[in-house]
Amino acid sequence: MAPVVDFCVCMGVLPGGSGLKNRAANPIIQFMKPVLGVVLLVACSVLGGCVAAVVGGAAAGGYYVGKDDRSADRIAGDAAITADVKARLIGEPGIRAFQINVDTYNSVVTLKGDVKTGAQRATAERLARQVKGVKSVRNTLVVKS
Repeated sequence: MAPVVDFCVCMGVLPGGSGLKNRAANPIIQFMKPVLGVVLLVACSVLGGCVAAVVGGAAAGGYYVGKDDRSADRIAGDAAITADVKARLIGEPGIRAFQINVDTYNSVVTLKGDVKTGAQRATAERLARQVKGVKSVRNTLVVKS
C-alpha cells in the first residue's frame, strides 16, 4: 500500500506532494488525479484479499478435479464457458445478471434464477447459445414480476 500512497503524493493527489508542475495542468487531468488516487487506493485495499482467494480457490479446484469425472482440460473449458456467458449477461442492458446462476458441465450450460420477463429469459438463453463451445442450454429461469 505504501508505494501507492507514495505515488499519489508524488502526483499531487494526496497532500504532501508537489505534483508534476512543469506546465499548466489540463482541467481534465486535474479532475482525474483525485479519481485515480481513489481508484488506486480502493483497488489495493480490495485486491489485497484476493491472494488468499486465488490460493484457496486453486486448492479447492485441485480437490474438485480429483472428485470430478471430467478431465482438468474439460473443467477449465467449462469454467471458461461459464465466465463468457456471465460476461455477456452482465453486458446486456435490462438483464439482472447477478440474479442468474450459470453452470456448465461438459459444455452444457444451465441457467438458473429469476428474471422479470419472458423476453429477458429468452435473451439470456440466446446469449448463452452464442458462446463458442456451448453444445446446448438448459434454461430453468423463472419469470417473476
